[in-house]
Amino acid sequence: MPMVTVSISPLQAADIRTAVDNGDYASSSEVVREALRLWDAARKLDGYNSGMLDHDGAHLGGKCVADMFADHEAEHRRSA
Repeated sequence: MPMVTVSISPLQAADIRTAVDNGDYASSSEVVREALRLWDAARKLDGYNSGMLDHDGAHLGGKCVADMFADHEAEHRRSA
């Protein structure tokens, strides 16, 4: 599997570690792979690539990937 190096904020790193420590994910790599799957799904949604952004750079007419991931995490916790 190819290796990629990315930089994340300390808060993001802490959130990933918390998800692993809570047993929601087996590893930090699993968290990142899930986030990338959600990002890929969001990219494929109609209108995602419309180029219409608000003043903060968020896509209009839908959720940003971070919101989608937060929703997914909440659903994951509810079903656990």
